[in-house]
Amino acid sequence: MKPGRSRLARMLGRAGTASVWAFLLIALAATANFIGIRMAGNSESWERWLDAHSAWFLGWRLILYAGTIAGWVWMRRRLLSREPDRATHLRLLRVEIAAVAAFIALEASLLLRSG
Repeated sequence: MKPGRSRLARMLGRAGTASVWAFLLIALAATANFIGIRMAGNSESWERWLDAHSAWFLGWRLILYAGTIAGWVWMRRRLLSREPDRATHLRLLRVEIAAVAAFIALEASLLLRSG
């Protein structure tokens, strides 16, 4: 038993905890959309507002990407100093390639959708 984990986290395990976080993030996004639609009056107005402010959202995503990259470099350095073997390096390389592909796919889909 890990002393730093809560009883709920121990009961759920890693997959359960990740699922709870994913659910909370989806619920937060749905709530933000619901509030935005209510404030804009209808869903068409909300879509127009989102389109009009897309450059700000791009800036926000770039800041998040920069923070994620900085955290990744910090974590990678620590992990490689603790486990300097080739298997760890290859595992990190696979994750990095998958992350870059996911970022490219997300941004490409947003670019294609915006026209």
